[in-house]
Amino acid sequence: MKKLFLLLFLSAVTFAQNANRNYVSHSWKNNLLEVKTSDGTYRIKPYSNKIIETSFVPNGEVFNPNSHAVIKTPEKVKATVSKTAGSVSLATPDLMVVINKSPFKITYSNQGKVLLSEKNGYLKKDSTEVLQFNLDNSEVLYGGGARALGMNRRGNRLALYNRAHYGYETRAELMNFCIPLVLSSKLYAVHFDNAAIGYLDLDSKKNNTLEYETISGRKTYQVIVGDTWDDLISNYTDLTGKQPLPPRWSFGNFSSRFGYRSQESLEGTIRKFEQENIPVDAVILDLFWFGKTIKGTMGNLDWDTDNFPNPEKMMADLNAKGIKTIVITEPFILTTSSKWQEAASRNILVQDKEGKPATWDFYFGNTGVVDIFKPEGKQWFWKVYQRLINQGVGGMWGDLGEPEVFPSKVITAAGKADEVHNIYGHHWAQLIAEGYQKDFPNQRPFILMRAGYSGSQRFGMIPWSGDVSRSWGGLQSQMEISLQMGMQGLAYMHSDLGGFAGDYNDNELYLRWLQYGVFNPIFRPHAQEEVASEIARKDIVTLAKAKKAVELRYQLLPYNYTLAFDNNQKGTPFMRPLFFEEPNNEKLLNEKESYLWGDAFLIKPITKAGVTTTQVYFPKSSNWFDFYSGKKYAAGSTETITVAETSIPTFVRGGSFVPMIETIQNTTKYSLNKFNLHFYFDATVKTSTGKVYHDNGETPQAFEKGQYELLYFNSNNNGKELMLKFTSTVGKNYSATDKNVTVLVHNIKAKRVFVNGQEASFKTTDETLSLSVTWKKGAAPEIKIEY
Repeated sequence: MKKLFLLLFLSAVTFAQNANRNYVSHSWKNNLLEVKTSDGTYRIKPYSNKIIETSFVPNGEVFNPNSHAVIKTPEKVKATVSKTAGSVSLATPDLMVVINKSPFKITYSNQGKVLLSEKNGYLKKDSTEVLQFNLDNSEVLYGGGARALGMNRRGNRLALYNRAHYGYETRAELMNFCIPLVLSSKLYAVHFDNAAIGYLDLDSKKNNTLEYETISGRKTYQVIVGDTWDDLISNYTDLTGKQPLPPRWSFGNFSSRFGYRSQESLEGTIRKFEQENIPVDAVILDLFWFGKTIKGTMGNLDWDTDNFPNPEKMMADLNAKGIKTIVITEPFILTTSSKWQEAASRNILVQDKEGKPATWDFYFGNTGVVDIFKPEGKQWFWKVYQRLINQGVGGMWGDLGEPEVFPSKVITAAGKADEVHNIYGHHWAQLIAEGYQKDFPNQRPFILMRAGYSGSQRFGMIPWSGDVSRSWGGLQSQMEISLQMGMQGLAYMHSDLGGFAGDYNDNELYLRWLQYGVFNPIFRPHAQEEVASEIARKDIVTLAKAKKAVELRYQLLPYNYTLAFDNNQKGTPFMRPLFFEEPNNEKLLNEKESYLWGDAFLIKPITKAGVTTTQVYFPKSSNWFDFYSGKKYAAGSTETITVAETSIPTFVRGGSFVPMIETIQNTTKYSLNKFNLHFYFDATVKTSTGKVYHDNGETPQAFEKGQYELLYFNSNNNGKELMLKFTSTVGKNYSATDKNVTVLVHNIKAKRVFVNGQEASFKTTDETLSLSVTWKKGAAPEIKIEY
């Protein structure tokens, strides 16, 4: 402890805070430490052992307690406040905040390790306000939302202003999701809890300084720590909300393009999927569902019955086939749209300074925007969705929600445009989510959106990476964007598979993007009209190869759905950087070419043309096995891998359980009454575990309602025998069934096999043991394999 205080004292002397700020007094009451200074008051409050919130309230201002991001109720934390002649300290079991009195300085530490400290703390500039911190010279920084900059974002000054970047490739400094969150390789995060636009400066001047700059609003930030990366993200999503489980069909294949111009073209495309036996779960309608032209019709928000003469029957017929319909909507109501007069007369649009509906020109026409911060605007917009859902629409697509063009002059019920710009998509998703909860409480929403904010995941938002270039450069940026967003709570970040922008037609690129998409949270090919995005519309050779990717996607449904459950419960991302596995391996801190898909898979996408070999690093925590050939790769090794045309390099961790099913036409055929359980035997792994989560795929909060089952798998290897044990947990409102499990144990030469003590017959092919097991409900089968 003496060592820690000496370190804090030295750092305080070295990096003194604002010289004009002097300590006056402090008080500790009701879990709140208030520190009065010469220019304001600090409010320091523990939310948990691993989360502390700090707010600075300048003299003359009143503390604003309202957060758009934070939903966590502060826990009863065993926090203590102590003082010396020169300092005041607040300590939880994990975090310590030390306020040095003179020179004034605040420092945050975790388990005796200094994380960061305020440099000049709060500063007032001419038109902005700044919170400034010290960094050490070695830490790598992540966060700031969706951008293509390289995994290490240190050295960049990031604008916080949600904005689309059409046709981007390998670099995109500003995109649709600007999250005021910084994560450090020292396993802490700082979340700046203010919605107004601004900047996040990650040491752009190379003077070891982190700055948050904003035009107005709260001077509030949370410091979050974790023992591991998983723990850190779990703590952050505790603070801002966990993602609800989406409907199971959202893990299937989507038929999507810009766009289906008629009911006939849509139905014809679905027939092609059926004729080719390509699995498909949903079809997405772009803006032609409400208008014949791209320009001038946005805001109609109703069917163009000339081209979609019977939408209710169309959607009923699709539903009967197990295919959901998703429609695009935008918050822009053009002055030429059929809804303009209604929207203007009901006063549900954003306003100008005279109190009239504000209008401006953009690509699609002269427009206003729905004021979703006004109760009347929110209710009006929900009525649109309510009508569509009653007609048969199964999912909602919210586009242009940055909002794409939102002039500073505009005034909303929640403030000026620049104060609410970054939370427009966030509250739009909330509007839809809460509408479902109220009017369709038995249906999980699907909310596809292009813009959001800290905590948008709790509304079930499914984000995508915008209008990426249909090019190899466009593909190369996608892993970084998804990995970064997964670390920031929005784990369903994905891309338009195949790329969106441009008429570049490259079947090799298309196939490589789809092969990568198999190991994405959402599998959704989408593109402009010039080149077909749907697998069913491809040439016969490309179609056959693409179909294999789709089939693998469906075979992995039990594994992927279980990843979704883990994300729902703990905030754990689907896609994980390799440094999650080796947090102290500096070589991995900027790695974005390969990633972990859940705990079992290591994936290396192919992002350049004509690649026949590639290098793969295999994390040292495990040995790894080629998913296709079974070849073993040693932990900690780097190997040159031969790349196949029909798949990307895919490896499975030794000791992993991977539940799979046979290919199905769509998720309405999904069942766990019969499934395949792959186990990747590795003689060096003594014990391992796995699980499968199962529910009906439709009921919101099925787990919390007891409408689920969890199947658990355990392995125990003593060098001569491998024991596999199966157990289950069934929710109080769930009826379990018997299951037929085909157990496939890879990389083992079995001599004899016993099931529940009885010797059993088995098959062996290429060192893979195959065994059929009947798993009676409530039973706990045991398999012993002598080798």
